[in-house]
Amino acid sequence: MSATRRSFLVGTAAAALPLPAGAQAVPERDTRIYKRVDGLDIKADIIHGAGGSPHPAILYIHGGGLMMVSRRAMPPRWELERFTATGYTVVTIEYRLAPATKLPEIVQDVTDAYAWMRAQAPSLNIDPTRIAVMGMSAGAYLALVAGYRLNPHPKAVVSFYGYGDITGAWASQPSAFYSSKPPVAENDAFSTLPLEADPSETARTRNELYTYSRQRGLLPKLVSGHDPLTEPDWFAPYEPIRHITPGYPPTMLLQGQADTDVPFEQARALGAALQRSGIEHQLVTDPDWDHAFDYRTSDKDPKVAAAFALVLDFLAKQLR
Repeated sequence: MSATRRSFLVGTAAAALPLPAGAQAVPERDTRIYKRVDGLDIKADIIHGAGGSPHPAILYIHGGGLMMVSRRAMPPRWELERFTATGYTVVTIEYRLAPATKLPEIVQDVTDAYAWMRAQAPSLNIDPTRIAVMGMSAGAYLALVAGYRLNPHPKAVVSFYGYGDITGAWASQPSAFYSSKPPVAENDAFSTLPLEADPSETARTRNELYTYSRQRGLLPKLVSGHDPLTEPDWFAPYEPIRHITPGYPPTMLLQGQADTDVPFEQARALGAALQRSGIEHQLVTDPDWDHAFDYRTSDKDPKVAAAFALVLDFLAKQLR
């Protein structure tokens, strides 16, 4: 099958996306433990889709630079309402956090969450053959990793402002954007201890640690324990841009051209790699969107609403 490459520049004339008729508020979370490691419970929140049949499911991975926040960093409420009202069950997972936990174990948590979803499909009322993986920022990076690491592959990958490499200059050299902020000293960065791997909702957000890592170009080293300049080959298994080959799942990329955290070039490079491998994909962008554009706006923003309508169309095609 030939590739379908659809690149969108979302215009201002799009209409806001209404909730489906009869849609209700987001159901309460159903919290489960999907694995235990060294006495630590690692949890997932299940937000069940409307209706009684086994639902297609979205495995949702939160962002935070791999080192902060938790599973409670869900999609914006209006997005979650539309997912569940449309019939998708959303499973938001937590994973152990860097720097105490390194990249291989973080990826393993995602792998184990996916295996758990498939094994527990009857009790979760989901269809294990219809699972998409979605994330924002670092969670989108993990979703892109999941596209080639999970077995069987998910039916689709949706990346909200994610990235395909972690060794490029954008991450391994000081960020101009973060360097324009007041400098964070090493002692202040690590004063957000404890830095244990516990990803629970009570964990501190560690914003200063992330800012410090970007000001010093230390993000890949802190999350991996390896130096991208002297050990670039170590990172090869963890860079999606190197693993987009025929057989990779259909993929949707959403990223703003004004992103100050993850450069838009990441989405452009991923789209080109998907095109070369003949993978069905879409790139949705806008010149005014910054990082986390859908959190900073709402469904009242016609451009964001139009983009989200494309996400629903994409999922409907891939999961139904």
